[in-house]
Amino acid sequence: MGKLEQIAAAGEVVATHIFPHASHIGKEQRGLLAGQQGATLWLTGLSGAGKSTLAYALERRLLAEGHLSCVLDGDNMRHHLNGDLGFSPRDRQENIRRSAVVARLMNDAGMMVICAFISPLRSDREMARQIIGSDSFIEAYISTPSALCEERDPKGLYKKARAGLIPAFTGVSAPYEAPLAPALMLDTGVLSLEQACERLFQQLCPHFI
Repeated sequence: MGKLEQIAAAGEVVATHIFPHASHIGKEQRGLLAGQQGATLWLTGLSGAGKSTLAYALERRLLAEGHLSCVLDGDNMRHHLNGDLGFSPRDRQENIRRSAVVARLMNDAGMMVICAFISPLRSDREMARQIIGSDSFIEAYISTPSALCEERDPKGLYKKARAGLIPAFTGVSAPYEAPLAPALMLDTGVLSLEQACERLFQQLCPHFI
């Protein structure tokens, strides 16, 4: 599938009078300069599963090893680029689409991108994979059980959702579709932060570092 077809499949409107320009420098050339290949590690799981904590721990580990990376956190994206979006199914899909486009651009520049998004629907995660490219997309399921996520409730969101203050909250009043074949599955109720971070790091090593 070509880039325009991918964009159209993802729901973007492709204007007929706008033509994309290919860079004269390829992703591989930038990767050689950076000493790594751009890739996106997509962390998905329930609120409270440990996605953001893991993402920032891995970013620190990569920096310590001399690798440039950046975290795209779901909450941060909604405070800035995606601040105009709500939580309807269409807006949630658009949140993932825009974030995947940003990750793709960063990958093309040779950066490692760690995305921490609930991204509850398989179809939205598949859209992200198509936008970023299967060769650069690694899906990691932070499979911490829902009961533990709710027990932690670091932001008080489950409590608000149970009280009816947050409609369509994933894991309470909206579904979460677990990945069917993730590259990696991590339960932070069993693994320590250091163990989970190491497994993520090793997942990147053979292919991108």
